Amino acid sequence: MSAAEGRRLSVLLVDDHAVVREGYRRLLERDDSLVVIGEAATAADAIRMDVEFKPDVIVLDIGLPGVSGIETLRRIIARRSDACILMFSMYQDGIYATRAMNAGARGYLSKASAPDLLIDAVRSVASGRRYLSPDVERAMTKQSSSANLLAGTLSTRELEVLRLLVQGYGVEEIGERLGLSPKTAANHQSSIKQKLGADSALQLILIAQQFGLVADR
Repeated sequence: MSAAEGRRLSVLLVDDHAVVREGYRRLLERDDSLVVIGEAATAADAIRMDVEFKPDVIVLDIGLPGVSGIETLRRIIARRSDACILMFSMYQDGIYATRAMNAGARGYLSKASAPDLLIDAVRSVASGRRYLSPDVERAMTKQSSSANLLAGTLSTRELEVLRLLVQGYGVEEIGERLGLSPKTAANHQSSIKQKLGADSALQLILIAQQFGLVADR
């Protein structure tokens, strides 16, 4: 999707942290060809603003509270099939990027990338080109087929829970970070164990690391 000649590209920022959004806004608007027309903190706000503004590019975080960024992506694409969405996430794992691209994202940029890459990524996806930040592209290349098959049994939210379990967070902390109740977080943990055939939290972590479902930290 490209803007008409002489018109700035409109961008919608979707991230649940206001300070983070402000930083992205300042960064993007250094470029005179870009304008941030709205900010959203939730899936519901993102969908509403997409309907209202029809931005040229949506910069969408995966880690939203409640409805995940990838599910938000799917819902926007279902309503507006030509929506141009760039996923911008702290998750550098190939699994997340593969799932986002398969769901209809035009690009995937990790938050560990150099700041100027955000501008490059927005321009690239707006012009119709696929964009992957170098670290994410490397992760996707390394991802084994067995890991992809195993990860395919987990929902996006379960992958987020699994990542936090591997990092040592308990179910209450995971609930707080993902905007879930402790009971819901515990239910996700039980579901993950069942799907991956793990009998304990330790075994779950070992399976996740063995198959490269999450980075080994």
